[in-house]
Amino acid sequence: MAALGRSENGRIRVGIYSSIASGFLAELLRSFGEQHNHVQIELIDGNPEEHVAAIRGLKLDVAFLTGTRTWQDCDSALMWSEGVFVVLPERHELAIRTAVDWRELSGEAFMVSETAPGQEIYDYLVRKLADLSWHPDIHVQSVGRDNLLSLVAIGRGLTVVSEAMTATNHPGVVFRPIKGERLPFSAIWSPNNDNPAFRRLLSMATTKAGSERSPAISEHLCGFEQNA
Repeated sequence: MAALGRSENGRIRVGIYSSIASGFLAELLRSFGEQHNHVQIELIDGNPEEHVAAIRGLKLDVAFLTGTRTWQDCDSALMWSEGVFVVLPERHELAIRTAVDWRELSGEAFMVSETAPGQEIYDYLVRKLADLSWHPDIHVQSVGRDNLLSLVAIGRGLTVVSEAMTATNHPGVVFRPIKGERLPFSAIWSPNNDNPAFRRLLSMATTKAGSERSPAISEHLCGFEQNA
């Protein structure tokens, strides 16, 4: 039996790559805790490569990552999707809008954090703005998410976040959805992981995902559900 599978202590190690301020993951962890309050859940921040390496080594039970990429020696399942929001200073000219599109943002300077998920946001911005034939102006800041929002508030640049992050109340900034943008999130785990507490969490997650996913999304991404 794998070391991580000996789970008499009722412990689950969960890798995260986004905010748990609100949304699917926050609700999942809350519901699981209410039903299994004897199980300890440990959350670990990190980038996808670090999380997947830990999963393969049975040092992490599951990671919830953006995208629908398949990883060698791992199982995966699409769980949910979130809107993508731009973070603006509250006095920015676009702050009066209820939603914005990429063309309105093409001349703006952006910032990302040096820590996760900064690199993925950087790549995302480069791809989106390059599609508009605009060379993006992106600065990497050696700060965490909260201080990055503070830099937005004082006018040093904009950033983008997933919908879950918009539940936070940060002074001096506003969150506006980017039209037509959705970010999928998937669960990644090892098929060799026999931790029964983790298996209960995974079962609850897939049930919740199936009940909340729209038919259109399910049809488009059903191939990722086959690993669940």
